[in-house]
Amino acid sequence: MSELLQAESHFRFGENWKSFLGVLDDERIAEAEAGLRRLFPGDELKNARFLDIGCGSGLSSLAALRLGAKDVISRDIDADSVEATRRLREMTGQTGAWNVDLKSVFEMTPESDGTFDVVYSWGVLHHTGDMWRAVEAASKLVKPGGLFAIALYRKTKMCGFWRIEKRFYSRAPKWIQALMQRAYIAAFYVIQRRAGKNPDALVKDYKSSRGMDFHHDVHDWLGGYPYESARPEEVKQHLPQFELVREFVEPGGRGLLGSGCDEFVLRRI
Repeated sequence: MSELLQAESHFRFGENWKSFLGVLDDERIAEAEAGLRRLFPGDELKNARFLDIGCGSGLSSLAALRLGAKDVISRDIDADSVEATRRLREMTGQTGAWNVDLKSVFEMTPESDGTFDVVYSWGVLHHTGDMWRAVEAASKLVKPGGLFAIALYRKTKMCGFWRIEKRFYSRAPKWIQALMQRAYIAAFYVIQRRAGKNPDALVKDYKSSRGMDFHHDVHDWLGGYPYESARPEEVKQHLPQFELVREFVEPGGRGLLGSGCDEFVLRRI
């Protein structure tokens, strides 16, 4: 377990995020803002001190600033993700209230980092190597009455398979990864067509999912190691000091193409 806590054992998410910046445009930024408004309707982000744990490309941090957060702190354990976020900060000129640092969630404490109106970690804590300890560490950074927003992989029947696949993929050479991406995309097209859906339209409209990009997300999914998943009831059991404000969850299912993330917004009591 201790090996999995080290950045060196993780999939290189940051390389993928730096590449993602090459396709980032105003439409994707607007979709990212819409995704945050869904989690934080009304004025919940206005004048908030906002912590983004596992900032990736920095897109969510940028969206938070645009939605009224007064102070944004972006943290990631991956140096390339930190570089990507700093690059986005420079590209958009949002320097004043936006701080970007290299730091693990396991190194953050209320004593060293303070507490926040909003602590946000979307699709990150299940990649730390110790998901529930990461959830606990992140939750301690929420001030009384503040909001804690997390997205975690939902548990499916295929989680064991995906854990093995991700461990292999994250260590595989680029040409093997490319072959696995092609196989996954082919399976995606077959499964969507059998379900009566248009896979080309799904790929074309993919940016409406929080501003993301289909091909970058395929690479992210196949390589996202370490990997853990959770049931909604487990999330609530591990956070007894919080009350649920809103959630966006779906049944686990088989997970043939992956598990997807369930989203939770909770308030510290």
